[in-house]
Amino acid sequence: MLAAMAQRLNVTLAVKRLVRDVAARVPELEHVRASRVLVVAGEARRSSRATIRPAHGTGRSQTGRPVIRVKGRRILYVVTLRPLWFLASTPEERIATILHELYHASNRFDGTLHRGRRHARLPRSRYNRKIRALLRRYLAVAPAEILAPFGHEGVVRARMWLERPGSSRAANEGARKVYTEKQLFYGLARMRTRRAARP
Repeated sequence: MLAAMAQRLNVTLAVKRLVRDVAARVPELEHVRASRVLVVAGEARRSSRATIRPAHGTGRSQTGRPVIRVKGRRILYVVTLRPLWFLASTPEERIATILHELYHASNRFDGTLHRGRRHARLPRSRYNRKIRALLRRYLAVAPAEILAPFGHEGVVRARMWLERPGSSRAANEGARKVYTEKQLFYGLARMRTRRAARP
């Protein structure tokens, strides 16, 4: 059972490798540090395929928020893959979704979001045009082994929260101050890939 699970595609690791490769090949995202991004699978949120949020621990103790550390490194951003990402996306849409979320991060990559790239400030159509342009450029140079996992069909392994950090210690009296690998586990998720319609 454990051996069979270990052989399944680790989709959160595949996303981390994509993030690292994107940062090396796309100048607009060269500030992104994959080691400071935690990728997890999570519950549905309306029609969203994924979301990015600042990790609660950004080093500013006055926020009263817990810190997330994985392999000893402080996590600055959490990217959550939603069910639509797994079950109702083409490979290109999955990659575009990751680019979309990374583009929200501050150019300082300090655990904050870019003020000018919030949907409330930047029309979604304009934001999506920018992401499509980044996607075209990236796909033209991306290694096949980085792209291959995003067309997978079947059951995959994905990191998930066993115990998710709350919004603040004030709202979660008695909650832990530091979250690590002990509060994460590998669960199973089904991946179904839509094929893009031919023009």
